[in-house]
Amino acid sequence: MNIIQGKVWKFGDDVDTDAIIPARYLNTSDPLELAKHCMEDADIEFAGKVKVGDIIVAGKNFGCGSSREHAPIAIKAAGVACIIAPTFARIFYRNAFNTGLMILESAEASLAIEAGHEVVINPAAGTIKDLTIGKQFTARPIPEFMQKLLDDGGLIEHWRNRLSIEIFT
Repeated sequence: MNIIQGKVWKFGDDVDTDAIIPARYLNTSDPLELAKHCMEDADIEFAGKVKVGDIIVAGKNFGCGSSREHAPIAIKAAGVACIIAPTFARIFYRNAFNTGLMILESAEASLAIEAGHEVVINPAAGTIKDLTIGKQFTARPIPEFMQKLLDDGGLIEHWRNRLSIEIFT
């Protein structure tokens, strides 16, 4: 797993899937089209200003609401490298890994890190360093099998890789 460094976008508690990708845009499954409207109802400027490698830091229960996979797909397609929150809605948690979007659970980091801070994440070590304030935090470790999903780019790519290895060996 690679080291991630980026600027932080901060959101509060209970950011639901309608705020992440409003239902009015669910007539497409094109990731790039979804990215244009990512977080639109939470921050109208987000999609136009987020940069590849940026990081979302949010409050508890991020991704609550419906079970739509469009939400993590939109976030990933917008360029977000990782989301840090104390907790995630369980269906969002699983959908994030299935689509290859890294998420980390850390209540300490979520409270201390602010919008605009520069953060370095070492997913393998489970560390989050806020370069702006010079503090380091620990995240809940990602289980090894879920790290493999992220490394492969999500569940579909993971199985594609496994099947091609098994077929050709």
